Amino acid sequence: MANPTYKLLQFGDLNGWADDDHQAALDVFLSTCGDMRDPAWETICDVARQGQEARGFFERLFTPVLIEDGQDPLFTGYYEPELRGSMTRGGPFQHPLYRLPQNSGEFSRREIEKTNAFEGRGLEIVWIDDPVDVFFLQVQGSGRVALDTGGGIRVGYGGANGREYSSIGLELVRRGVYQSHEVSADVIRNWVRNNGEEGRQLLWANDSYVFFREVNDVPAHMGPLGTMNRSVTTMRTVAIDPAFVPLGAPVWIEKDGADPLNRLMVAQDTGSAIKGSQRADIFFGTGDAAGRDAGRIRDDGRLVVLMPIQSAYALLPDVIE
Repeated sequence: MANPTYKLLQFGDLNGWADDDHQAALDVFLSTCGDMRDPAWETICDVARQGQEARGFFERLFTPVLIEDGQDPLFTGYYEPELRGSMTRGGPFQHPLYRLPQNSGEFSRREIEKTNAFEGRGLEIVWIDDPVDVFFLQVQGSGRVALDTGGGIRVGYGGANGREYSSIGLELVRRGVYQSHEVSADVIRNWVRNNGEEGRQLLWANDSYVFFREVNDVPAHMGPLGTMNRSVTTMRTVAIDPAFVPLGAPVWIEKDGADPLNRLMVAQDTGSAIKGSQRADIFFGTGDAAGRDAGRIRDDGRLVVLMPIQSAYALLPDVIE
């Protein structure tokens, strides 16, 4: 990755800025700005809490900054899966979601699943009926589990084994099974399920393994918890790389592709595959329909960070005006 460059923009440079629902974005910003500890952000959050006309608030207190690092822009989508499970092992429910163990970094995904490395240690939260669903839940980081006895639980990210994330979609492309434009979450699911042991071994190409924790204090109508430990919001929350974008910052999204999107979102989440200044993952909501929509997204475009005015100019002399 090249050293980042910064370009100050005007709000008039943002495609579709005037047409967005700025109040919806301000409501989401308010849900997490109180957790930002930088003085410049604390001041802005205090102003926001006093009640503001939304578009004017953003235009008065922020400067749009385009951050580039030499990598191609990439927008993807994520969602909150819904799985089927049981609190006890039996029948189809044979695939555990584990709590974080003390020695989580000692094993790769292959070693954990092939040798049942954590079996018998009381780390199981719930048992799931489909190992492919477990894998995709780990990719998403949080989800809901409908229990065979009725009711359900929610789980959130509890930690990982520290191994590097590898895309199994890119692995299928590397093997010549598909071309890159043919790969989606549904395509991957079907290939794994239809290829038995070879499908299982494809999942092992991703060494990263995610552990979970129960998150049952979040109301059912609210989204899962993001990195800021607050509920994320459908089509207003975006996961970013915090090495470039401050967590909690408003970000202007200009996503190309079959369904273009120009929208003000808030950087409330992160992900192991989200690396780079122009890399973003849009939260599409909960359930299968959201998962299908999220799985189809692999588009280019532009991400612009709204920075406090003084913070934006403090980036000089690296800023290109």
